[in-house]
Amino acid sequence: MAGLQQKNEAKLTLEIRTKSVEQTLVPLVTQITTLVNHKERPRLTEKQQHALEKVGQAVSSAVDRFVSVGQSIADENQDIKADMCLACHDARMAGATIHRLTTCKNAVEGEEGSVMGADKTAMVRAARQLLSAITKVLLLADKVVVKQLLASKDKVMRSLQQVESVNNFTDFVSAFSQFGKDMVELAHLSGDRQSDLKSDKHRAQMGSARAILEKSTMMLLLSCKTCLRHPDCSSARHTRQGVFSLIRQSLELIQVVVTKGGPEEGGCSGSMYGSGYQQQQQQQGAPILNGDSGIGLGSSPHPTASKAFSEFEDQLDMTRVTVINPSVEDRLLSAFECVKETVEEFTDSYYTSHDAREKIVQLSDNLRDDLQAMLLLGQNLNCRDPNTPTQDFETAIIKTLESSKILRKQLLGTAMSQASDLFRQNDDEGLLKSLRVSGISGELARVEELTVKFSEHQEQLEEVCKLFRHMASTDPLVITAEHNESFLHSLGPLILYSAHTLAQHPDSKIARENLEVFSDAWESQINDLSILVKEVNDVCQGRGDKVVYLSLPRPGKHGTTSRSPRPAKLDPEEQAKIAKLGLEMKLITTETDAEADKWEEPDNAVVKRAKNMSSMAFSMYLFTRGEGPLRTTQHLFVQAHFFAQEGTKLYSTIQHFAQRVPPCSHKEELMMYLERIPVCCHQLLHTLKAPTFGKTATFNKVDSAIQETKNLMNIVAKVVTTCFVCATKFNIDYRSSPTLSMAGGQVRGSGRWMTSSAPQGFDLRAVGSDGESGLGSSAGDNDALYRSASGLLGMQGGESSGGLYRSTSGPLEVLYRTSSLTKPLPSLEKTG
Repeated sequence: MAGLQQKNEAKLTLEIRTKSVEQTLVPLVTQITTLVNHKERPRLTEKQQHALEKVGQAVSSAVDRFVSVGQSIADENQDIKADMCLACHDARMAGATIHRLTTCKNAVEGEEGSVMGADKTAMVRAARQLLSAITKVLLLADKVVVKQLLASKDKVMRSLQQVESVNNFTDFVSAFSQFGKDMVELAHLSGDRQSDLKSDKHRAQMGSARAILEKSTMMLLLSCKTCLRHPDCSSARHTRQGVFSLIRQSLELIQVVVTKGGPEEGGCSGSMYGSGYQQQQQQQGAPILNGDSGIGLGSSPHPTASKAFSEFEDQLDMTRVTVINPSVEDRLLSAFECVKETVEEFTDSYYTSHDAREKIVQLSDNLRDDLQAMLLLGQNLNCRDPNTPTQDFETAIIKTLESSKILRKQLLGTAMSQASDLFRQNDDEGLLKSLRVSGISGELARVEELTVKFSEHQEQLEEVCKLFRHMASTDPLVITAEHNESFLHSLGPLILYSAHTLAQHPDSKIARENLEVFSDAWESQINDLSILVKEVNDVCQGRGDKVVYLSLPRPGKHGTTSRSPRPAKLDPEEQAKIAKLGLEMKLITTETDAEADKWEEPDNAVVKRAKNMSSMAFSMYLFTRGEGPLRTTQHLFVQAHFFAQEGTKLYSTIQHFAQRVPPCSHKEELMMYLERIPVCCHQLLHTLKAPTFGKTATFNKVDSAIQETKNLMNIVAKVVTTCFVCATKFNIDYRSSPTLSMAGGQVRGSGRWMTSSAPQGFDLRAVGSDGESGLGSSAGDNDALYRSASGLLGMQGGESSGGLYRSTSGPLEVLYRTSSLTKPLPSLEKTG
């Protein structure tokens, strides 16, 4: 038995990685703690003894029931049967011991019972044995869950190999159908595992892998069809092989996370793959794999700037206690060198402006000088009386810490400036459109020219991801930044290969659809980048630490139907959530109006645009109350679209205003707020582009649109305040303003709603969901497989735009369409 015990201890550690195991143990720990910590008394009354016996009996019975379940699991899983039976035996013995101790009486009949001190010691020992045995049973049961997940992953890998090996369209439909079924099962299991993981870092790693699987499904479908349709096209083969590589990497990452708790913990030298795989990826030009997350990226192995600054500032704080001695000085200088290395990532960036680079260098020199001054004071103090630090030494520490914070703030501003430039220029849409047009026209030379521009743009995006990885202060944000950089690095060449394929076969419908699906994935990833920028900036500014994880939604019901809309009321929680957002929006619009009213010039450009945006936001607030001109969600989305456009115009207006403000702290504050406007506008526009279907999806889109509007309005209020301070302090007259363009819209009623010009009899509620998604268009031979591929993992790309909320005098209601995809993938014509 002792040998088996040692074997069991060697094979199973008691590290708890999942919430479910932890939450199962918490009540047991509480009960056992209460049992062993009861007030020791030399004698117990009959009533107290009866209560103690009852508790012991309950614990023993619960253990017996628990053990019976564990043994049934052991019978079904032979690989863990021996360990499970041993753990169940230990648990039953410990439970029996607790029961025996609680029923033990030392008094003679007719006298009060008593529990001696030795019994208390035995109780504690039995409780420890019970907790250890129960934990082992739970962890062994968790191994079964992991085994199921890995078996599902292996099934996907086998079906993926089958898809890769087919060479005709009929076999492809069959293989892809099986692949879809296996992916649905994996989506369920990996989603449950992601939610159950305790570590934020591991959840982010799992979410990154699942996000790639989500985006890769449609890309796999189209790239395989294109390759089958044009088997002699090398660019089509490269595209297809690239998608297979993405999926395999994601599946491997899922395995590493669930088996070893993360790439850095698996004994793989900080990598999620072996060295041979990394060499192969480097030969193919793929980014190297970073040990922090297991996701591929081409950044340096140095720690992030945020971590380097935190460690440096911690060392500075410690000098208040340790004062300066040789070892402390070495640690400080080493931490400062690490800070310098991360700062060089920003100064060496090709896309950092000259002014920003000069300012970073100057602030770095200031930090170095302040550190040297502090070390000199500390050394002098150490020579006199190291136990009584002087006020000068404390002042030097504070000054050095302040210099560090200023430099860190400048790095964040540099990263935000690069991101704002990217989102303001919005080159992605233009480049993708040009690639599509050139490919359809068969202009291969033009595609080659655009390839250079797109590659440069991709390099700039990856540089932004790298800088925001440095500024990310939490593991999930670091991993999300690496995920963005890695996926953009892999996706960019696949888009260019797809464009070359279309240029070589301009009449091919499937080649055109192939490029479109890769372009959609690119635009989706750019939106993920905008989310990352906002999240990192919010955390660095101390406004919150909420992280958006990229994960696969649950498989749901998809497709379209001609069923007429029917109204359905929102749930009370949904009503409360929308109402709360509406009230927050109202408070911000009120604040903005109050700030705008401080300006004396009625024709001030900043005031006009700010009040116009406040007016539109107020109409969206009225929508949440079932009032105002916005009657449906389509009205709301149109309003939000014009709101985002007006935000872009406000950005240009304030840029001109800022040029007239001399350098000062107020101008720096204004520019900091200003750089966030393009990010928020881009994110709002992307939210409005997202197709929806069904009540839940439509509600989520409404919720996101109002939330993004509120965030942008909050920035506008701060911008107006800062502009007023600058205008007052420097006597800036800014009444000459361009005419407010309605972008094809018109002001209605009180001017609180702008909508696009439409015939008077046009019913916005008649804008069908099919029309927005394209699923209701001509039913070609590809439509059924498109819908099936989109439905495999519950992706939005296969959903249609949602029903329309309708505000009435009562609570909000929703009109939505329902349909389901309950049959397996239908057959396709062999022509493709």
